[in-house]
Amino acid sequence: MSAPALRFAGVNKSFGRTKVLHDISFEIERGAFFGLVGINGAGKTTLLKCLLDFCTFDSGSIGIFGAAHDAPGARATLAFLPERLNPPYYLTGEDFIRYTLEMQSVRYERTAAESMMRALDLDTAALTRPVRAYSKGMTQKVGIAASLLCNKDLYIFDEPTSGLDPKARALFKRQLQELKERSRTVLFTSHALADVEELCDRMAVIHAGELRFCGTPQGLCERFGSGELEPAFLNCIGGVVTA
Repeated sequence: MSAPALRFAGVNKSFGRTKVLHDISFEIERGAFFGLVGINGAGKTTLLKCLLDFCTFDSGSIGIFGAAHDAPGARATLAFLPERLNPPYYLTGEDFIRYTLEMQSVRYERTAAESMMRALDLDTAALTRPVRAYSKGMTQKVGIAASLLCNKDLYIFDEPTSGLDPKARALFKRQLQELKERSRTVLFTSHALADVEELCDRMAVIHAGELRFCGTPQGLCERFGSGELEPAFLNCIGGVVTA
């Protein structure tokens, strides 16, 4: 039996005396789409930083396709898009994509970059413009394009639709569906519960650093007494008391 794409086992993390992650444990199977949801400050981004070895954690373990998250080469299997992407201001869009791919040992091809830009509703002329002239939405699209062009087995997106207009969100979700058809694994955080319900096989709810639920979106609704995901989520974190 092959190891899951990701395994979090008893992860604890504190900043000083403040504990921000409490015994987080769950798995994401290969080829699954997994949504990580919670209010601001719940611990979602901190958990991703632990996964990516951007910060250490106090105890527990994280595995990536069976390897320790901090083992040499373990993260070579994944692409990551942060919530707030800030490319160096002096680069053009093409420079940024090229350097991103070079760091991943992926050959840059202008035709593929242009095709991906069009797929995300971004004018290919933006490739030659400096990123300092980009809007937030344009910057997000270029970051998504660079991530997708890396052609990885695992994609980690932190609030990927932030700054995207409705058309761009729909086109991005089309790209995610193509990843699903290719059996890629995707973990993304989102405040858009409708996107989680539409795209994800499974989801986890983190609140105050604790894992409140892990299962299917339908399972969340059934467990927390609602036919819709949003009120079920509120019930899960204690935001609403049901009759």
